[in-house]
Amino acid sequence: MQSLQWLLDLTPDEWAAVRLSIRVSTVAMIFSLPLGIAVALLLARGRFWGKSVLNGIVHLPLILPPVVTGYLLLLTFGRRGPAGAFLEQYYGIVFSFRWTGAALACAIMAFPLMVRAIRLSVEAVDRKLETAAGTLGANPVWVFATITLPLILPGIIAGMILCFAKAMGEFGATITFVSNIPGETQTLPSAIYTFTQIPGGNSGAMRLTIISIIIAMTALIASEVLARRAARRLAIE
Repeated sequence: MQSLQWLLDLTPDEWAAVRLSIRVSTVAMIFSLPLGIAVALLLARGRFWGKSVLNGIVHLPLILPPVVTGYLLLLTFGRRGPAGAFLEQYYGIVFSFRWTGAALACAIMAFPLMVRAIRLSVEAVDRKLETAAGTLGANPVWVFATITLPLILPGIIAGMILCFAKAMGEFGATITFVSNIPGETQTLPSAIYTFTQIPGGNSGAMRLTIISIIIAMTALIASEVLARRAARRLAIE
């Protein structure tokens, strides 16, 4: 009981880091999903020149040092960057040193994992089922909505959870792009790093580490449960 009290006895800054991490990861996951499905379908089904290049670009964040990705984001979406200046001037959207920038960095770093999971699910779909629906008069959009989408649902769920978990743990790109501002851009990894740099911070770092593990494990277990339910439902239907 005392250990649980110790774990939950967080300071306001620690609670802010936990809430911000969940918020950033959720936003990164949700906004990545439509593009992730589209890119996965394109890579799985498309036949076009430059497919290998697109595949390489999508997976580039996995092999680049996260700091490099963060620096490129800063150059592109910073206030003086071409995209950042345009978005701020015409739409009032600012990414650099804001929590929205943290969400963008996390989304880019986690995007390859989402695409990979969905692509594998798309490639496992029996094309004969889609062809049969087409011969019965269904248009491509209806075929996708009623045949393809339900069949790839377990892969979509897995991709979403992988994206969320990766975003929860992202550090290098985030701290390079949006810094480490308490209450604004300080996510769990950044807060843990801060605690390791100050005397007597081991207790706080350990608390946040355990919370990170609990959140990640909960997300992975939820992914397994939801994927199994989706697969079971498809088998029944």
